[in-house]
Amino acid sequence: MMLKDKRCVAVLLAMLCCLFSAEVRAEEELVKFGDFESWITRSIKESAIVGGKTQKLFEVGPTGTFDGARAYTNQGGSPWACSNVYAKVYGVVKTNVSVFPEAHGNGRCAKLMTHVSTCKAMGIINISALATGCIFLGTLLEPITDTANPLMKMDMGIPFGRRPKAVKFDYKFYSPGTKRIRETGLSRRQEVSGRDMAQCVCMLQKRWEDADGNIHALRVGSMHQRFSQNMTEWKEGQTFAIHYGDITKESFYQDWMGLQTGTKAFCAKNSKGKIVPVQEEGWAKPDEVPTHIILKFDSSHGSDYTGTVGNTLWLDNIKLEY
Repeated sequence: MMLKDKRCVAVLLAMLCCLFSAEVRAEEELVKFGDFESWITRSIKESAIVGGKTQKLFEVGPTGTFDGARAYTNQGGSPWACSNVYAKVYGVVKTNVSVFPEAHGNGRCAKLMTHVSTCKAMGIINISALATGCIFLGTLLEPITDTANPLMKMDMGIPFGRRPKAVKFDYKFYSPGTKRIRETGLSRRQEVSGRDMAQCVCMLQKRWEDADGNIHALRVGSMHQRFSQNMTEWKEGQTFAIHYGDITKESFYQDWMGLQTGTKAFCAKNSKGKIVPVQEEGWAKPDEVPTHIILKFDSSHGSDYTGTVGNTLWLDNIKLEY
């Protein structure tokens, strides 16, 4: 073969390789505002009886402000809500902040922290409750008026009709490794066994509503990931597969990945504007198309008001991969 012919073949093979690579390359879609480059800042003055300080709260969305002791609603088309909340209990205004913007490279990321929130009022009130840093797709229903059943205060999930292969994001995690505690503000602090972990949950659901306003669902896709090892360096572009259909026979399956029913069920607003549990009644067929997506990140896992003080999860560049 002539040298010129060999060069032609080499060029042709190179072109074919490029075409093949383009075909198999995964499609990625950034979840809106999931790069955490812009944040909404809220300034809320707490009641004088609890100190009267002006606190800054942060929401994921377009750069701007949303000031005053008033119920926050998602701004600028942002699908995200978080555990930074405005509470008003018996007329007393109080806030909690457990999610923050922080520098990451040339931009910013989200920092989720587990801490104890306290409320002291002139010797009359002295309440402490453990708060987990959390961001999720959906809406938080403000103002918070009590500490009962936090799931009933979260409109969890957004409409969604695609079938992604994986969730992809950058992260790092730190835990001081100290005891897990449960502190609700209504009872004494209790120690809880086991090591605290951060977690990410993605659920694809096919939902429907009955004539009485109850919301039912089938689980279409599942991704559950917990983080227990400290990482001082960022893990960039990590992918976590979404598994379709019934996962109970898979080797990775754990009980906590099961259907969300009863008091464990996430909640959503029905067509009447009432918040109700979304009862998962079974596993969808593997080829089913969802109607909603739940995507939630927490600095601590387990039941409400439970975790290790100091647990911190950093997140950036949250994407869906197809």
